[in-house]
Amino acid sequence: MADMATTTGGARLGRRRSRPVAVAGAVLATSLLWLLALALGIDLTVDQRDGRPPMVVGLPMVAGFTLILSLLGWGVLAVLERRAPRRAGLVWTVLAVAVLVLSFVPILGAGATTGAKVMLSLMHLAVAAVLVPVLGRGARASSATRHRP
Repeated sequence: MADMATTTGGARLGRRRSRPVAVAGAVLATSLLWLLALALGIDLTVDQRDGRPPMVVGLPMVAGFTLILSLLGWGVLAVLERRAPRRAGLVWTVLAVAVLVLSFVPILGAGATTGAKVMLSLMHLAVAAVLVPVLGRGARASSATRHRP
């Protein structure tokens, strides 16, 4: 019994560390891609084709949106872990992949250079590449330790 408590406590401790690191990693990844776009001379100006002036995608916007949406994803996972602990990781992963796919719709419809569209798409993929394995795996691992016979 003490062994199971130690394992569960270890999973919680690992989750406490890995989730903030994953969020920070997603912000770092998108920020580095933004800097790469700058270094390559890729103009990250996007015309949303809605009558408003084109929007310049700056580093604060990239880092801020990544942070907010990563925290939102973490929050959704936390709710799922409380409501459906056995399936939280799977449900969250499916939702995250669906959100990733849907996130390409505005990129495809926006007026921007091919380089900008590629770089923005890479940013979306980078967030998913960091968050999906870390947050999804952490939820599945904690669910497995919590519901052992």
